[in-house]
Order: sequence, then structure tokens, then C-alpha cells
Amino acid sequence: MSAEAIPVEHGASWQPDPVRQRLGSYTLEDVLNLPPDAPRVELVDGVMLVVPSPTEDHQDISFLLCAWLRRHAPKEYKAIQALGVAVEIDRTYEPDVLLIRAGGDGSRHFVTPDQVIIAIEVVTPRTRARDRISKPAEYAAAGIPYYWRVEQNPVHVFAYRLGPHGRYELAADSTEMLELDEPFPIKLPIAEITP
Repeated sequence: MSAEAIPVEHGASWQPDPVRQRLGSYTLEDVLNLPPDAPRVELVDGVMLVVPSPTEDHQDISFLLCAWLRRHAPKEYKAIQALGVAVEIDRTYEPDVLLIRAGGDGSRHFVTPDQVIIAIEVVTPRTRARDRISKPAEYAAAGIPYYWRVEQNPVHVFAYRLGPHGRYELAADSTEMLELDEPFPIKLPIAEITP
């Protein structure tokens, strides 16, 4: 099975097959076999959703946060961007930043939830509902121990940890200094991730 595209005129962009979209029959294999000109997608119940292109500020925050985590996280962890999380065979996500367990050969496009320490989403008007409601629920259901949501204007980080009932609980939030004891001691000056 491959990610068939609908026929397009010369110069037009790739798009998923509308019949398969209605059937919700795409899988992780299809995402991995997308053509080079395909946009970044997330797979939700077998339906491909295009991941919106981030704004300059969004990219700056993601980059600065990833760089900060790379400098401060213990060596058994690795901060990374543009790496997907395969939650199920028909469900994938593309968090803005991930803190994952170090290791692997560097050729992965996706990791499994058990490899993720923190999933981080930078909220934009186009992704607000998914980043605040849908994605945290899915990450929690998959057992990802920590979820951070970064709001913009002003930059405000909300850090959640997975609670005993399988839902995220607010561990800390700040617009100035995010302080946490887990997954490792963190004192993140918000100014350092503000464009």
C-alpha cells in the first residue's frame, strides 16, 4: 500500500487521494512513503492532515527551546525538532520539539511514545484547539510522561506531567522562569526562548 495521490496538473502540489481520506485508510507506512514534494502531515484516524507552515516567531521559539534543552538536558536525553511520534498505526503527530531518549542511528522519521520524555507544542491561532485539547489527550493516552504547551505573545510555558489517572496535571507555568524538578532539574529563563 502506498500513499496514492490524485492526478495533478504539471507544477501542482501533491495531495492525498480523496477516497482514501474519506475512508480513513492511510497508515504510518503510507506517511513514510510520501513523495518528496508532499507537505508534512499528521495522521489522525487514518486521515492525512497537513501540518501548517510555522511562522517565523513560532520557528524561533521552537529552535531556541530545542537548543536550550540540548544544552541543559542530561546526556541520556536528546532534544530534536521535526521528528514525528507514531502513537498508533493510523495516528501520528509532529510535535514542535521533542525530548527523547538518546540512542538510535539517526535515520528515524518517527519515534514511539515510550521513547518520548517531553512532547512540546508551540500554539498558533491555526493549531490552538489541537495543541490545547486534542494533542495533550492523545499524548497522555499514549503514556508520554510530560507535555509542554508554549503560548505566544507573551511567551508563556505550561508544563504538565502525567497524573495517576492518565491525564496531564499542571506542574508549573511561567512567563519569566520555568522551574521543575522532573524529568530533570530545570530552571528555564523564558527570555532565552523569546524571539
